[in-house]
Amino acid sequence: MKLLSYKPKFSVWSKTLIASLAAFTVLSSSAMAAAPHTTAATQPVALNADTANTFLDNFFKSDAAKPYYVGASVVIVKAGEVVAQKGYGVSDKTSGKAVDPASTVFRIASVSKTFTAAAIMQLVEQSKIKLNESFLTYLPGYTIENPFDKPVTVSDLLTHKSGLKNREIQAEDMLPDNLGKTFSMADYAREHMPPVVREPGTAYMYDNFGYLLLGLIVEKVSGVPFETYMDEKLFGPLGMDNSGFLLEGALKDNLATGYTASGEPVPLYGLKPTVLPEGGMLTTAEDVGKFMIAFLNGGAAGSSRILSKDTVTSMEQYRSYIHPLLPDTTYGFEAPFQIPGAGASSKIVTKAGDMTDFSSYMFLIPEQNTGVFLTYNKQGPLRNLFYPQFIQTFFPQYAAPADLKDYKPQSTEELSRFAGYYADIRSKVLVSGINDDESALTISDSYLGPRTLKQVDDNLFIDDLTQQFTAFMLDGDGKVLYMKEPYLNPLGYAQKGVEASGYADVDKNHPYAKYIFMLQSLGYLPNDTNQVNFHSEEGVTRGQFVQDVLSMSGVQDQQFDTYAFNDIKDHPAAPYIQVAAMMGMVKGDGKGSFKPDQVISREEAAAMIQRVFVLQYPTVSFNDVKLSGKTDPWAVPAVQMMVALGIYGPEVTKAADGTVDFHSKEVLNKGEEAAILYSLMLQPTDLIVASMQQNGVKTLVKDAA
Repeated sequence: MKLLSYKPKFSVWSKTLIASLAAFTVLSSSAMAAAPHTTAATQPVALNADTANTFLDNFFKSDAAKPYYVGASVVIVKAGEVVAQKGYGVSDKTSGKAVDPASTVFRIASVSKTFTAAAIMQLVEQSKIKLNESFLTYLPGYTIENPFDKPVTVSDLLTHKSGLKNREIQAEDMLPDNLGKTFSMADYAREHMPPVVREPGTAYMYDNFGYLLLGLIVEKVSGVPFETYMDEKLFGPLGMDNSGFLLEGALKDNLATGYTASGEPVPLYGLKPTVLPEGGMLTTAEDVGKFMIAFLNGGAAGSSRILSKDTVTSMEQYRSYIHPLLPDTTYGFEAPFQIPGAGASSKIVTKAGDMTDFSSYMFLIPEQNTGVFLTYNKQGPLRNLFYPQFIQTFFPQYAAPADLKDYKPQSTEELSRFAGYYADIRSKVLVSGINDDESALTISDSYLGPRTLKQVDDNLFIDDLTQQFTAFMLDGDGKVLYMKEPYLNPLGYAQKGVEASGYADVDKNHPYAKYIFMLQSLGYLPNDTNQVNFHSEEGVTRGQFVQDVLSMSGVQDQQFDTYAFNDIKDHPAAPYIQVAAMMGMVKGDGKGSFKPDQVISREEAAAMIQRVFVLQYPTVSFNDVKLSGKTDPWAVPAVQMMVALGIYGPEVTKAADGTVDFHSKEVLNKGEEAAILYSLMLQPTDLIVASMQQNGVKTLVKDAA
């Protein structure tokens, strides 16, 4: 996603736009295709300087890896020594300056969290912080809305189980305008404190804001600025002379230019708050290598020690599982990528990081006394290729198929409890549907399409497309609460929707029932038994359509000082229309008006959706789609796209001659809008399927048109 030049309240890191979600899936599909499916442990290659350097050279010069980095820096350590440390590519395309692992600085994004966690654990060692104490104990003067009897503990923040509402870094927090300014971490935390929306300690959701709070705790408890503490207690003792949280001096001078996934340079930007404990660390591969050596050595680095051996052991221990093959988090680390058939090894701890222009990955294998850190100045899935190849080459025992005994699947009646819709608790636009037809579970989403789930253990399944595991969490009464489907989103659980109450005028036989019921189940439509009628034939206004699409995509309500159109300022949908205008999704009438209360035509709705998708598909043509009926010339490309991607309901059918009438000139009604929203979240698209097929990924998806 491009670094936004405006300031809407949606995250530059969250997948709020369907196009961005599609991009991630296509890239991940390519990565999955490139990683061989291991069926048995092979003979490992001994890890030493020669084999490590050969592996790195072969990997980075491979055709599979080249598209995914501009410059990359990597360090491999083992048994207290640097085994390999190399740079590849350039730190800046314009200058052509080669990457130097000792001096080229990268933004390592969320890998910063491991260092913030280490600082917290230092203070725990000194008895200045108690892990099971409410985090508010250490932030006097701060308050939080918490309807539960349980407090949010420091441990909950460390393991991403706080129950806090997702509060991502916003576009306005990463702008060139922020350079040279100072934004207080304390003020930012106070102004943006999210409420608790789930019982603390119960569900895993990757949480940036929680680590901001941890950084603030370090600052308050130690009595010195966070960045000063890190310099004095971590970076200094380890000799990490090219690391810090302030973009200034040599760190700024040696910072690589960042590039988007499409290869566009991102202008240098400052952060808000200026010091970002959850993602603002600047460093080199060489410096991270020093940290990994100390950590793997029980916290000792020569005559210095940053952590006790017991503390290191506690940070390596997974504190959260949905199943032993699918661990979640430790204090400061998270589970590795699943290797097909093997799951995610609890013997390995990792930390990934992403910004709009950088990606990183650190993984440690404590029992092998081995650590690897990879960072590169282009957002993308290079690490998805690197990790499985490294493991399968040097430590294939961690890629061996999971040792699961023959398991007798549960009965059809027992399996039926898993059926329903699941929305990711971090990004509700990530939706999966599960049905229990034909005595088997089938899972489907808009990125991979339908695939069969085979039960292999209690509440654990493997799907026949990715050969990856999906697991469920049940309460004491056997009610399904959450699902973890790591291929779609490894960064949290998806919550099972409730049973839809329906409407008096929408029963199960209604042509739009499945769309309306899904939106009710996940909370996008009111799910109250007092609801009388849905009025599916009622027309949708332009303002309502924009609000529905963007709110579904995670865009938050907000206020603006000025608006793009002269007739929306006091309208309930004004904030969403303004964001839509900023992102190019909507246009006015040429006279300064938007007419938010005018009913929207189907071709207008198509054009709005197409302007979002064009961010991902700028050169894709849908000219092969043959339309019948009337469509205004300006809307033809958009309508062709909607047909090609299957974004419609039962009102659209294909004629015997292959043409499709989208009913472009007709008013979009509420039932049809429900079908569009459903399709954006759950309908597998031909374009994504085609891309997957080109990358060698098996698919079960049929022609969406």
